[in-house]
Amino acid sequence: MEEYEMSNITAPTRFETVGSFLRPERLKTARTNFENGTITRSELTAVEDECIRELVKKQKEAGLKIITDGEFRRATWHLDFMWGFNGVEHKKTMTGVKFNDEPALIDDTYLTGRISVNEHPFVEHFKFVRALEDENTIAKQTIPAPAQFLQQMIIPVNYECTKKFYPSIDELITDIAAGYRKVIKALYDEGCRIIQFDDCTWGALVGDVGAERYGALGKDGLESIKEMLLRVNNLAIEDKPNDLVISTHVCRGNYHSTYFSSGAYDSVAEYLFAKENVDAFYLEFDDERSGGFEPLKLVADGKKVVLGLITTKSAELENKQTVINRINEAAKYVPIDNLYLSPQCGFASCEIGNKLTEDEQWAKINLVKEIAEAVWDDE
Repeated sequence: MEEYEMSNITAPTRFETVGSFLRPERLKTARTNFENGTITRSELTAVEDECIRELVKKQKEAGLKIITDGEFRRATWHLDFMWGFNGVEHKKTMTGVKFNDEPALIDDTYLTGRISVNEHPFVEHFKFVRALEDENTIAKQTIPAPAQFLQQMIIPVNYECTKKFYPSIDELITDIAAGYRKVIKALYDEGCRIIQFDDCTWGALVGDVGAERYGALGKDGLESIKEMLLRVNNLAIEDKPNDLVISTHVCRGNYHSTYFSSGAYDSVAEYLFAKENVDAFYLEFDDERSGGFEPLKLVADGKKVVLGLITTKSAELENKQTVINRINEAAKYVPIDNLYLSPQCGFASCEIGNKLTEDEQWAKINLVKEIAEAVWDDE
């Protein structure tokens, strides 16, 4: 392994992003051309490389200390990671996933065998961004949470197929966690010190969507789902290195400025906030769909909370004082020194992106920076 001089940047920082950015049109065009067979993989990669270099330059100019590749090499925030595992297959969807205003047309992804992993492509993705670090920045790798992987394979449309290879969900949890530990070690060995789990599973358990999806299981069944999600996440990061920061981002869906579910954190807080062994929580709080801050009282001592108070779903800029007031309200439950600020989610969780322009995206990031500087004097 190449020698690596560790940055003194600690994560999270007072202001940052969740990780994904709007794809430039030339990148979207290149991916379409690759899918149509009119350009080669190496030609697509060259466009990705160029766009990522430009994105990182813009992140640095915006004052961000934690940089990402914008997820520019992915179609979706989560499924591409799963496709890097043996035993996972995907195909173009005929129906998509129901969001509030439109279906999310993301590939159907399912098992064709037992899960394992060799060399995961995301490790090479990280190495590219790490090479763009400087003395003022450090790269973060975003991946879907192990719970997200588990949920994908046990949702009703997939569960019968999954049972062919995993009669026991415990076996599935064991293999998912083992695969994650292997990928996390590979990332760490390449110098990665910040990993963010992205996790919509908790958001899918709250409110009406949770009742609709898992209602047939009854109350005890819902509790068992929460226990499984918690177990697979904690098992995947068991015995992680002390200098590796692992956080989790929780939201309620983010596709083309639409959402998947609504509901407060109350019903999942005693699992997620109190027992998940991550270092920080990036939490969606951009509108009333996320409920109030009171569940934050269950956040384990010393854990950090990144408040997602700036929406990526629209271009309208939030009122600074209103956001500051909300930060102070959250500080009733988590010490303000353990609070941080970000948008509620990425700007392009899937390639289609949200309904705002790149200029509007950077205006949002600048607003996060301005508010953080007004609230905390350590920025």
